[in-house]
Amino acid sequence: MTDTRRRVKVYTLNEDRQWDDRGTGHVSSCYVERLKGMSLLVRAESDGSLLLESKINPNTAYQKQQDTLIVWSEAENYDLALSFQEKAGCDEIWEKICQVQGKDPSVDITQDLVDESEEERFDDMSSPGLELPSCELSRLEEIAELVASSLPSPLRREKLALALENEGYIKKLLEIFHVCEDLENIEGLHHLYEIIKGIFLLNRTALFEVMFSEECIMDVIGCLEYDPSLSQSRKHREFLTKTAKFKEVIPISDPELKQKIHQTYRVQYIQDMVLPTPSVFEENMLSTLHSFIFFNKVEIVGMLQEDEKFLTDLFAQLTDEATDEEKRQELVNFLKEFCAFSQTLQPQNRDAFFKTLSNMGILPALEVILGMDDAQVRSAATDIFSYLVEYNPSMVREFVMQEAQQNDDDILLINLIIEHMICDTDPELGGAVLLMGLLRTLVDPENMLATANKTEKTEFLGFFYKHCMHVLTAPLLANTTEDKPSKDDFQTAQLLALILELLTFCVEHHTYHIKNYIINKDILRRVLVLMASKHAFLALCALRFKRKIIGLKDEFYNRYIMKSFLFEPVVKAFLNNGSRYNLMNSAIIEMFEFIRVEDIKSLTAHVIENYWKALEDVDYVQTFKGLKLRFEQQRERQDNPKLDSMRSILRNHRYRRDARTLEDEEEMWFNTDEDDMEDGEAVVPPSDKPKNDEDIMDPISKFMERKKLKESEEKEVLLKTNLSGRQSPSFKLSFSSGTKSNLTSQSSASNLPGSPGSPGSPGSPGSPGSVSKSTSQMAAITTKGGLVGLVDYPDDDEEDDEDEDKEETLPLSKKAKLESS
Repeated sequence: MTDTRRRVKVYTLNEDRQWDDRGTGHVSSCYVERLKGMSLLVRAESDGSLLLESKINPNTAYQKQQDTLIVWSEAENYDLALSFQEKAGCDEIWEKICQVQGKDPSVDITQDLVDESEEERFDDMSSPGLELPSCELSRLEEIAELVASSLPSPLRREKLALALENEGYIKKLLEIFHVCEDLENIEGLHHLYEIIKGIFLLNRTALFEVMFSEECIMDVIGCLEYDPSLSQSRKHREFLTKTAKFKEVIPISDPELKQKIHQTYRVQYIQDMVLPTPSVFEENMLSTLHSFIFFNKVEIVGMLQEDEKFLTDLFAQLTDEATDEEKRQELVNFLKEFCAFSQTLQPQNRDAFFKTLSNMGILPALEVILGMDDAQVRSAATDIFSYLVEYNPSMVREFVMQEAQQNDDDILLINLIIEHMICDTDPELGGAVLLMGLLRTLVDPENMLATANKTEKTEFLGFFYKHCMHVLTAPLLANTTEDKPSKDDFQTAQLLALILELLTFCVEHHTYHIKNYIINKDILRRVLVLMASKHAFLALCALRFKRKIIGLKDEFYNRYIMKSFLFEPVVKAFLNNGSRYNLMNSAIIEMFEFIRVEDIKSLTAHVIENYWKALEDVDYVQTFKGLKLRFEQQRERQDNPKLDSMRSILRNHRYRRDARTLEDEEEMWFNTDEDDMEDGEAVVPPSDKPKNDEDIMDPISKFMERKKLKESEEKEVLLKTNLSGRQSPSFKLSFSSGTKSNLTSQSSASNLPGSPGSPGSPGSPGSPGSVSKSTSQMAAITTKGGLVGLVDYPDDDEEDDEDEDKEETLPLSKKAKLESS
């Protein structure tokens, strides 16, 4: 049988001062050759892997806490703890540590955390212990000064803590506290406040166990009521005894558990309400207090979780119709607090915790509670539901899918959540925002599991769109039956914005489910009715929904948009917005710019054919003129199919050979000497030349002449455009300096037609404005007559298209030049 005495959990302290569970295993101490010393080893009980290997350093301060904890620091910011299942095992390991460090096992800390100066060390060595003044009323000021003077020195803190432990000093101080209160000795009470506060900062578990015992804790809180910095004492004890009532909703039979709950509540109260906010220097001094509360909570959750009778009674009373409302409210609040405590557990323990609750029937119980009229009970149930969803959404999804096979849609758990979201009475919709976040988590495919037999995404989304989506969209559909929203108050607008946010998320993450739903239910048309809302945030939500759909570039969506003329509400909102430079204006322009940049042909044609007259006067951006240009290019290609066929000939000719061969040929062309060019020697290997160059060059020359003519027309149109509005873009005509540097440096002696150095070329300094007929082809290739700054958006695809044409025709034109010479 496994030795449970050595069974431990390994914890490390994270940056948030919370303990992280590193695993459960069995601890041993042995000599490790690699570390050159006695070490603590913890091997995992699951697979025997090494969880911890830590050398027992002679100078490391080890602390024993609560009889089953050993805590120490490996480095400046790396704290470790071993939590033993049994006290006997903790004592055995503690003796080993003390043996290595040469310490008495009766101590609770083996070293001081900070080294002292040599002088202080010598003084402390000469005086083996700290002598405390006798515990009398007249000497309280002296005691307070001694405690305050000991805090800066770790060695003196240690000696003070030992003296307080050994002499039972705390109980004597608390007896004097009663005397001071009876005599109304305010000065003495102020001294006691400073003394008790200083004892807290000693950060000593043994002292905490005395102070937090049943007989002492209320007197300790009483001492902390008399803060000298306050003119009047606080009434903490009155609050704890009269206002804060311990409600035992289900009788707890274990007296130890009951005492632990009382103790944890009061210590938490001391930490949060009684003790002053610690300074930066004092914060680490209370780390043991944090640990004390943390491990108490872990113990409470574990003890309750193991008590099956307690949990069975809890859920039976929760779902019993005979339970009165007040009792049910107390039960739900207890369950909420129980789940909140579980947040201190580590992932594997939390997983077991929620599995226990699931087996007990927490989800059916929540379904019953959420159907009740009491708003406070429903709110607490929502909080419990949020714990379940955040930790294990798959468990919730599995439950609701099983439930759908037995119940009607109206009483499904998810539909209850949606209804509570829709019916939230809070003007700011705080509860609805929380519930929307939970729904989003449930429908998020990123956290859905996939197994060999089934896919959770497919099953759950099929269920959600069949049983729940109509409930979610009901307020939207009810409010958009006319051309304007039937209700346009602020709360309704907020709710519809939340629904649109979730629908937009669905468009992005769900594929055919949401597409079928939008097209079949005509959802987009109804959403765009909200563009007429007086609330700008709601109109923008509607626009964002449409923008997300367009961003998918899905032709099913595009055909639906065109068939229903769904750009009309957007154009109308754009025109109604007028010349105002606001988010609505920018968002609409961005949507049309996306269509232009991505060259979505169907939408481009639809917009220009139906809305060009309304948009043609917008000239402070070039988006709409750019769309018109796209449309004309498309129409020209349709009217002149020869252009497309010629492009395909060029593309096929260029790419039928290996790309590396082509690059080599281009490099050979650019590196060719002028003499070689004059001699008319072909650089391209003869086998790669087209069989009939004249047949191919004829359509090329026609295409280049057409392209050059079209470019010059576009330049004239754009030069005449009178740009006005909030932006006055500057532009210039510029030719590229040449595709390669050696092209621009060609000698004028090279009389190749259209060469960059020839007198008639655009690159020639002699005639910058004239382009001869014989050089028209090369001018179209080696020049780049682009407009700069005409559009707000830098990524102009027109130039990209021209660059592609240039690249496709360049190698052929070079061959043509060679042959013509």
